[in-house]
Amino acid sequence: MPALLVAVVQYAPRADAAANRAAVTELTEQAANAGAELVVFPEYASYFVDPLDATLRESAEELRGPFTESLWEAAARHGVHVVAGLVERAEDGRVHNTVVAVSAEGIVATYRKEHLYDAFGQRESEWIAPGETGQAQVFRVGEFTCGIMTCYDLRFPEAARVLVDAGAELIIVPAEWVRGPLKEEQWDTLLRARAIENTIYVAAADHPAPIGVGRSAVIDPQGIARAALDAAPGIALAPVDREVIDRVRGVNPALRLRRYRVVPR
Repeated sequence: MPALLVAVVQYAPRADAAANRAAVTELTEQAANAGAELVVFPEYASYFVDPLDATLRESAEELRGPFTESLWEAAARHGVHVVAGLVERAEDGRVHNTVVAVSAEGIVATYRKEHLYDAFGQRESEWIAPGETGQAQVFRVGEFTCGIMTCYDLRFPEAARVLVDAGAELIIVPAEWVRGPLKEEQWDTLLRARAIENTIYVAAADHPAPIGVGRSAVIDPQGIARAALDAAPGIALAPVDREVIDRVRGVNPALRLRRYRVVPR
């Protein structure tokens, strides 16, 4: 049965767009050399400053700007798909917290974060314009359908279910999961919950410490971490296996037995 080798890259982007492009290019090469076919980077991979400030808007790019061009070049050079967070220009003076999925052919999916992080004392909406709801972003890598969500979206099970209804068997979660009391446990629990309740794989890439919790991982449909990192930068690889999905769904046909559907508010 077919399998897909996925790499989650735990990397700390800086307030230096050129340095971030160089780092993502180098890390994509490392993951590809290890056999990865799909390489996942965190949220805000193109540019990040903590706390968010006006430089975010000044450093925002067009969807097909220098950062996405560098992803395309790396994907084409190594024959992989790359998923990464992009600070994209928006029309209302803010920016979009966007995730792009790129292959050798170019952009294959674009997701603009729907649920903004106006929680735990943060106000992401001051700087970020939300994406439109009801437009599940999925793309194919080999024999698998992949869907995209971002960080705080993980706390909304409907977001994952919409992707699964669109065919996703692997959900990709670029994140900047900010450290705080119990945040590591919540991150781990939510990743496993989204995998278990949907009988899918979840691949999540976070920022390392000291700002993020780290703990990037590839979770299987039973909620087991098949590869995981601690708080330090690094790359973790694990296969997404069709046989595992089929076996778990044979035992637990939860998607077939459900009696509700998800509709946008």
